[in-house]
Amino acid sequence: MKIKTSITLSDDLIQAIDGYTREYHTRSEFIEEAVRVFIKQLIRKQQDTRDLKIINNRADYLNKEALDVLTFQGDPNVA
Repeated sequence: MKIKTSITLSDDLIQAIDGYTREYHTRSEFIEEAVRVFIKQLIRKQQDTRDLKIINNRADYLNKEALDVLTFQGDPNVA
């Protein structure tokens, strides 16, 4: 379902969008796709931030595990 809305954009942005209307047919299609892509980027950034926080919280444990594995494999560079 589509809902009609009104937005105000600067002239230079409208000109840039209009340069792509051949590919997207209308300004609305272009703007909708741009917003979808941006929202996906925001979601991915949130996921990456959450994942990095988890990794950082477990860094000491993960590093110890990695050293144990290297020691088990007989890596001569691990003391």
